[in-house]
Amino acid sequence: MKKTFHGSCHCGAVRFEADIDLDQGTSKCNCSSCAKGRFWKAIVGADAMRMIAGNGRLTEYQFGRKAITHFFCQTCGVKPFGRGEMENTGVFYGINLACLDDLTPEELLAAPLEYQDGKHDHWERIPEEARHL
Repeated sequence: MKKTFHGSCHCGAVRFEADIDLDQGTSKCNCSSCAKGRFWKAIVGADAMRMIAGNGRLTEYQFGRKAITHFFCQTCGVKPFGRGEMENTGVFYGINLACLDDLTPEELLAAPLEYQDGKHDHWERIPEEARHL
């Protein structure tokens, strides 16, 4: 069931809300960016993500194929979300679950978790090792 969650960066300059159905699953990937940042995400459509404050405080980062734009707060450096676009799904956001201020530990632990092998561009595969993610 979809629920509206409120999120922010560490310093509070960037604030957003997102309609997320945690029953649809969450994911962790082993690409160089996600692995280093321990990025645990939920994917939502463009219409489910709304900026509340701090849009001008975000800085963008892309790497590799530049398929995803990673957003970071210019003040505290926290990555609240990333944005991508795929032909079959359109624009989507990967919401950093650690940035959701009203997500309870119980809700997070109850959400299905999937691992993805982004390191080798095989997103449909589970990495051989995922305990570190």
